[in-house]
Amino acid sequence: MQTFNVRGMTCGHCSKAITQAIKARDEAAKVDIDLPTGIVRVEGQLSDEQVREAIREEGYEVQ
Repeated sequence: MQTFNVRGMTCGHCSKAITQAIKARDEAAKVDIDLPTGIVRVEGQLSDEQVREAIREEGYEVQ
């Protein structure tokens, strides 16, 4: 499981956008988002960089 700190997520729309961006690259990925802490956990076939790229393309800062 990969864990990322993401800045700028504030609502359900943010969660949905990030989840859809990741699943567009790996349909079977499991995505868990904790808005209050800014933590995104991903279990799937994507590399760390591929996940970061998907999140950045949605306009969020990822560490």
